[in-house]
Amino acid sequence: MPGRAPLPARPRRFLRIQIILLVLLLLLLLPGSARTVGTEPPVPLPAPKDVQIHSYNFQSLLSWSPVPVAGPPVLYTVQYRTGAYSEWHELNCTRIPLPPCPFPGHLQKRRWTLFLRVRAELGALSSPWAHVGPFVAERDTTLSPPRVGSVSANPDSLLLSVTPPFTPEPGERIHYRVSYWENTTSATAKELREHKALIQLGHLKEATLYCFSLRVEVQTDFGELLGQLSAPECHSTATSEATRAGYIALLCLLGLLLANLGTAVALLLWRHHSRIKHWAEPPLRVPLHVAEFLRDPAMPVLEELDNSTEEDPQAVVLEEEIQGWGSSSEGDDAPSANTSRDKESTEVPPL
Repeated sequence: MPGRAPLPARPRRFLRIQIILLVLLLLLLLPGSARTVGTEPPVPLPAPKDVQIHSYNFQSLLSWSPVPVAGPPVLYTVQYRTGAYSEWHELNCTRIPLPPCPFPGHLQKRRWTLFLRVRAELGALSSPWAHVGPFVAERDTTLSPPRVGSVSANPDSLLLSVTPPFTPEPGERIHYRVSYWENTTSATAKELREHKALIQLGHLKEATLYCFSLRVEVQTDFGELLGQLSAPECHSTATSEATRAGYIALLCLLGLLLANLGTAVALLLWRHHSRIKHWAEPPLRVPLHVAEFLRDPAMPVLEELDNSTEEDPQAVVLEEEIQGWGSSSEGDDAPSANTSRDKESTEVPPL
């Protein structure tokens, strides 16, 4: 069997070059095709916003706005470091679902300088850190007004029992600033600064309403830390024993005067009761037809009196009197003509 003739040296070398170029071209195209076929790179998580430290009466916490991402819940991790060291530490708030993050007990130090940072985490993705600080509690905390336990009223003073809004540390210097004034429209407030828990507002008027408002003051390395001013509270001073005795004597004197006045009025009424009765009750007069009958008994008015008895209660009395006068006239002698004429001309006086 005849053998094939070998290729010349130049075409063989050219074929090798073509194969090498083809392999290099494939190597260049494969990464591009993998990127085209594969998924797009994930969008990075945004860092939390509105990162703030809130401190109230030396109790602090870290807050922030949640990251708005659709899908699985976003978790958050918080770290801290002090001003003396640059190393970051966990803050017992690792991969928590929501803010805030309260400071643990070992970080509730009033003079420590703290730096904090927080980031969002979603699966294997993490957002950039959001930083806040420096924070010093005795400089940046907010103090609430002191609590007034009791108020004791005296004739010339008010005694206040107050407590601070936080637990003082040993050797801490605390003062109370009190503003007090008389509860009038033109009153001027007076200031008092006291370090004791019992505060006396002296040189006051007795039985007078006074109002006061107070705040706490703490001496720190950064100066004076003033707390919030309390709402006004009003109390009246007491009445002294002398004033109370004067009121009692005045009431007794007033009662005695009223009793004497009542006795005098009763005596006047008893002495002039006849006139008062005469003024209060008008005199009774005999009706006209009865007066005519008395002048002329022969007039037939008895029947009219009987008919009017039910309507006029005074007619019964008048009828009885008329009958009594008639019966007494039968036993007497008949009057003379002159007497009859005198009776006709004489008017019957009122009863």
